[in-house]
Amino acid sequence: MKTIWRYLVAGVLLRFSKKRTVHRERELPASTRAETWTAILLFAAALAGLAFVAIYAFADANTQLLGLSIAVSLALIAAALILAASQVVPQENLEEPRPSFAQPNHDADGPKNHDIRGFSAHQQGEEAALVVREGADGVTRRRLLGAAGAAAGVGLGAAALVPLASLGPAVGDRYAESPWKDGVRLVEENGMAVKVDDLEVGSFLTAFAEGADKEGLASSLAVVRVRTEELELPEDRADWAPEGILAFSKICTHAQCAISLFRYPLFSERSPGPALVCPCHYSTFNVLDGGQRIFGPAVRPLPQLPLRIENGTLVAAGPLSGEVGASWGRVREEG
Repeated sequence: MKTIWRYLVAGVLLRFSKKRTVHRERELPASTRAETWTAILLFAAALAGLAFVAIYAFADANTQLLGLSIAVSLALIAAALILAASQVVPQENLEEPRPSFAQPNHDADGPKNHDIRGFSAHQQGEEAALVVREGADGVTRRRLLGAAGAAAGVGLGAAALVPLASLGPAVGDRYAESPWKDGVRLVEENGMAVKVDDLEVGSFLTAFAEGADKEGLASSLAVVRVRTEELELPEDRADWAPEGILAFSKICTHAQCAISLFRYPLFSERSPGPALVCPCHYSTFNVLDGGQRIFGPAVRPLPQLPLRIENGTLVAAGPLSGEVGASWGRVREEG
């Protein structure tokens, strides 16, 4: 296939060239040092590409290191190509006069034009073969360069393909796991229990499940407090918000961003009611009726955690009302 491709390229070049008296100067660099450095650069590019794969698989997909490794790989390939073009492949200077316009030739069958190209199929084949042969003149380490080029292609190709592994739904049970159950205390980031007296009407607090990994998707909560007379919870959740305190998953159901805004208007009769707002895409959830979406791209309500008060602190009275995270986070791979 490589030979066929070379012949094809040479044929195209000859097809669009003009056959004229050509002054040709050709120089063969024949630099074994340049060939060696070209191969070294290509092998280094392959290693950088494989480093991308290793970082992606074992370094928690560190974006800075990923960007650095792929940039180094591409830069090394570019350097190898520049070096090969200037000091490895033959250098040619071709000069030819500008062709004149064709002149009509009248005969008994009518006017005909001279073929300004003057190439027969046989001549074109010979010229193509010559281009293919001369393209490798002066290159003494062809196998080394071929192996280095193949290695660079494999490394860069692997770096381009490995991110496809993140497109599938094989996420295991990571998104389904939740630390919340009856009796789990709500704690702040410093591990201190969340006290009812620390929450004022209109306040917002981030809480976590006691003893759980704070980095866990379902571990964090957005805890807010409203006036009890404002609540419009469904009947089956009537006792989920003691003293007007409500807790919802902090993870937006649109794209799994962290919800960090709480809107609590002072004059509710003239403005929208209390709501949690995601700062990424502005999905808005009404806290009074159990976290229903009232604006934005999210399609599911925020999961709510039932609460009760024990010794002045907040404790979970059961699991979350729904699965945490975006809708696609619940997809499972079957089979």
